[in-house]
Amino acid sequence: MTSRSDRGPPASRVITSLTNDRVKLIRSLDMRKARRETGLFVAEGASVLMTARENGWRPQILAHGAEARESRAHRELIDWALREGTEGLEVSHAVLEKLAAKENPQNLMGVFEQRWAALPETKTLAQSALWVALDEIRDPGNLGTIIRTVDAVGADGVILVGNCCDPYQREAVRATMGSLFAVPLLKVERAAFVHWAKTWPGDRIGTHLDATADFRDGGYKGPTLLLMGREGPGMSDEVAAVCNRLVKIPMAGRLDSLNLAVATALMLYEVKRSALKL
Repeated sequence: MTSRSDRGPPASRVITSLTNDRVKLIRSLDMRKARRETGLFVAEGASVLMTARENGWRPQILAHGAEARESRAHRELIDWALREGTEGLEVSHAVLEKLAAKENPQNLMGVFEQRWAALPETKTLAQSALWVALDEIRDPGNLGTIIRTVDAVGADGVILVGNCCDPYQREAVRATMGSLFAVPLLKVERAAFVHWAKTWPGDRIGTHLDATADFRDGGYKGPTLLLMGREGPGMSDEVAAVCNRLVKIPMAGRLDSLNLAVATALMLYEVKRSALKL
């Protein structure tokens, strides 16, 4: 008798209709309401899905084109997912184009369950801990880039304060380049965040246009909480009041501030400077 492992993974179901229920579900996840109600999101591309697998994430659904199996790396991903119980959909090119977020669709896309972490216990934080709190950030590209940078410097996670954009929308997921699967995310109302942040034992650093201290002055005391404000209006007064250190990135040109993702990257690398080695 042949065992299941000898027979290989189960086959994907062939889908050619845009009215298929699973196709409609995946398309609906472009809407925040659907993501909120289902707790699901879409991630595209083999490299992103490989990062998901490396970090212990398994897609609930894996949609792929027929030609995906021509690539060994893609074939291994598909077979791994099917063996682990993922629902496989082999979709036509027309369906794949409708499911994709942009032209030249990726041959692989996964539907995953969202994960949200809880606020860390401030009494047990390591001195090296570094968390980033974003006060009502609205641009998904910036959010995704920040998550990617948090991963790059080895920071501990991202806290979304108040009415932020959704890190699980496709533009944000794509901008993370897979780091979404490696960085803990959590969301909290502003009042609850302010109450919690006041118990933070180390520096609570915020960038602010009215600050007089240079962000390169250093001497940051860990554990470190980096607070960054929304694009345009910047940090709210309530969140700024939590900071024990307000700093500024100097400008030589006509502009008074940088793009939020760029400013956050500069701050993260400054805080982590002594810990990052080639």
